Amino acid sequence: MYLAEEARFSNIAKLPEGADIGEALNNAMKLIEDENDDLKGVLPRTYKRLENATLLELVRIMNRIELNGGDTFGKVYEYFLGSFAMKEGQKGGEFFTPESLVKLIVEVIEPFHGRIFDLASGSGGMFVWSAKFVQNHQKNPTDAISIFGQERVRETINLCRMNLAVHGLSGDIRQGNTYYEDIHKSVGRFDYVMANPPFNVSGVDKTKLTDDPRFGLLGDTDPATGTKNPLLPNTDNANYIWIQCFYAALNATGRAGFVMANSAADARGSELEIRKKLIQPGAVDVMISVGSNMFYTVTLPCTLWFFDKAKASGPNADKVLFIDARHIFRQIDRAHRDFTDEQIEFIANIVRLYRGRKPEFACGSEAMLKEKFPKLKYADVAGLCSVRKRKEIEEQGWSLNPGRYVGVAEKAADEFEFAERLEEMNEEFETLNAEAHELENRIAQNVATILERT
Repeated sequence: MYLAEEARFSNIAKLPEGADIGEALNNAMKLIEDENDDLKGVLPRTYKRLENATLLELVRIMNRIELNGGDTFGKVYEYFLGSFAMKEGQKGGEFFTPESLVKLIVEVIEPFHGRIFDLASGSGGMFVWSAKFVQNHQKNPTDAISIFGQERVRETINLCRMNLAVHGLSGDIRQGNTYYEDIHKSVGRFDYVMANPPFNVSGVDKTKLTDDPRFGLLGDTDPATGTKNPLLPNTDNANYIWIQCFYAALNATGRAGFVMANSAADARGSELEIRKKLIQPGAVDVMISVGSNMFYTVTLPCTLWFFDKAKASGPNADKVLFIDARHIFRQIDRAHRDFTDEQIEFIANIVRLYRGRKPEFACGSEAMLKEKFPKLKYADVAGLCSVRKRKEIEEQGWSLNPGRYVGVAEKAADEFEFAERLEEMNEEFETLNAEAHELENRIAQNVATILERT
């Protein structure tokens, strides 16, 4: 990214005491946009709304930081994004996915090279951490990966483009409603798909989706026309609309990793049929349960889903790895948790062992891994991980809930934890609520059909 001399922070920091800092910053934003097409119309020019003394103090504080190139600016930007998201609560969750979840998704899908797509781009964290993953494996992300994104909110796109810019990245980020607009013509196009979509969205007009090729890939073929019928959920819930969008965007060897509501792993009716058609060809690779309080917006736990289309031709073709990571976390404060880098590497290493790969120990997870896998070979561990074949998953009603397969670690009688049990009961309650809602809809539809006939 090119910066004109007048737009450089070092020059702004040298302005005399009485200078108009707001005007200087606004002018710097204009100069940056003039020289960088990716940032046109993105940067704020409202600094004159702030008092000059406030801006001057901010510049002085920033000037004390040792700025070793763009990486430091990127870290500063990430810090402010995270702090802002935490303060904003529900609104913050619309653009920011907690860093530790993003890092875990990236470590599992391993985006070494190719096209990366995020259908709910937010502030671009998935892209930034993909680039860092590439750098950590001694490659140049500018050469190795291409970035594509879609986001509904214009202001959030601006955050994403700025985030990319301060990390020395660029990408094709466009505005659009993912339910109704496939702006990037995504079907079969991408090597990697990552996303943190909104959970349990209602009100999506499914009549607008019937001709969308993203929803025909899993449908049955119409014998009269030879075309695929769309396979859409009957419930007023968009979880499986998102899931199909992720699946559809992958090429023949693509991998996907995304965050999803726990209830989706056990959903019944039409959603079960969609899930079955994802499991049968071997696309579902790994399922990871994550505990509560990982998000700034909701306290409920979630599940990380991972697809791997190339798996269908390998030794794990009819297998799925289930990991229960609900009890792996670091407590930040009373209401927030995250994963440490060591814990992220530990979980990702379980996946590497399952895939027949060597583990990585750059973040110091060797002791954790050897405690559970002394021979550094994959094996089921009660309460932590289990590999199940497709037939076993079918016997469990095509459930992808890790809790059904992983079991529980042995505990002494006095180790019963009320919070853990309450969490498990709440997850079960969520699932039953979803099933009850679907049954209500089906009963209402059946009654309406009967009344029409009479």
